[in-house]
Amino acid sequence: MTVLFVTPEAVPFAKTGGLADVAGTLPLALQRQGLKLQVIMPLYGMIKQGEHSLSLVAENLKANLGPNLLEFNLFKATSGGVPFYFVERDEFYERSQLYGTSRGDYFDNLERYTFLARSLLPICLALDLKPDIVHCHDWQSALVPVYMKTDWSWLAPMADSASVFTIHNLAYQGLFDRAKFPLLGLDWSLFSIDGLEYYDSINLLKGGIMFADTITTVSRQYSREIQTPEFGYGLEGVLQSRAAVLTGIVNGVDYSNWDPATDPLLVANYHPQSLAGKAKNKQALMEKYGLASKLAAAPLLGMISRLADQKGFDLVASVLPKLLAQDVTLVILGTGEEKYHQLLTQEAQKYPGKLGVKIAYDNTLAHLIEAGADLFLMPSRYEPCGLNQIYSMKYGTIPVVRATGGLVDTVEPVDLAKGTGTGFQFEEYSPEAFLAALQAAISAYQNKSLWSKLMQNAMAQDFSWETSARAYLELYHQTLKRKTTEIRRAL
Repeated sequence: MTVLFVTPEAVPFAKTGGLADVAGTLPLALQRQGLKLQVIMPLYGMIKQGEHSLSLVAENLKANLGPNLLEFNLFKATSGGVPFYFVERDEFYERSQLYGTSRGDYFDNLERYTFLARSLLPICLALDLKPDIVHCHDWQSALVPVYMKTDWSWLAPMADSASVFTIHNLAYQGLFDRAKFPLLGLDWSLFSIDGLEYYDSINLLKGGIMFADTITTVSRQYSREIQTPEFGYGLEGVLQSRAAVLTGIVNGVDYSNWDPATDPLLVANYHPQSLAGKAKNKQALMEKYGLASKLAAAPLLGMISRLADQKGFDLVASVLPKLLAQDVTLVILGTGEEKYHQLLTQEAQKYPGKLGVKIAYDNTLAHLIEAGADLFLMPSRYEPCGLNQIYSMKYGTIPVVRATGGLVDTVEPVDLAKGTGTGFQFEEYSPEAFLAALQAAISAYQNKSLWSKLMQNAMAQDFSWETSARAYLELYHQTLKRKTTEIRRAL
């Protein structure tokens, strides 16, 4: 089986969030299952400037953008034996960031990602690719399933192909002014309630949902939540109408990069049978953030996150005074909304030696936080899957999470009496509920034998990509079977 990924980002080439981890590592796991994988994505400036071995495979290919036929070049690199193909058109992709700056999204994002979708057909023709499955990710590639059911439905490279569309975060939908609809090259009849129209605007994500053969989300719980008004972001009715082909598969992680026994970015390695190295990482982390050495025996809490409302930073801000009045320390790493940049920087000045904040993306420091912290906080308003809670458990760092999305699927609530579970959960999205969960975790930390058992429980969890890849393989087979049945009925 040949599977073609279309994605706006993928590690190790370009990343803004968890989508990149999935798009960069799932293909490797699928290839180990015996599938043939290729990945298509834009050639961003950061990729050109990075240390990647790129080779030119095709020049002056042409794709439509509205009435215009635009040229592009195609480059190739490999990661883990999987070929990645990059669409080069500097007008669209030679930017300092992927989707926008701190001032807002790029004004031409519709053009940029319509062109990415339109490039797929000429790429398949140029490389003689006939994919069985085209697996698309988020709104940036949502037009591909639309074209596969309309313009390309009778064309040889795509006629027998089926589409899978994965929603990584429903909140980001690709909304654009209806005046730009002609740029999509679609008939106006598709600007309708059963097509891409959404309150008189274009909604690219809706198009992917309506036209894909199979829809997935990145956890079972999230696939249920997005069919409700609370989490559906206005598309709950659309998703309910396609519930028969909607499923959730929990993201896996690449433990070759996230394993405290082998992690080269740590001060000291450790494993469940020998945890001494964790204390050395805690000491190094406290020194890195300038935390008070007299609090070395106190629980150290960590956060690595986009600094945004979605990630629960309004709750963090609310509980800080009561939390830091205790003998605890907290370190935060991330970038995001300017209001949280300012607030957290000010709070760090108010609590010297107890609160450390770094406004940055720092992969080395992220690994040190996972290893050096005792508790990891994820009070998310919603969380499609989440990866850091999985990393944390592998590193023996107990997560404190809100019971939502993938956090429900991956973190087993602690039972203090039995010594079971892998983390602490809270249901209600409120400072009081969050603080109560934190207090329970801090209290449990004082019981060293109990805490050791919780660490062992957490470190024994296995969320490797192999399990998720097998689920996707079965999903691909089901999708193709359903597609074949539909084709036969149409004849």
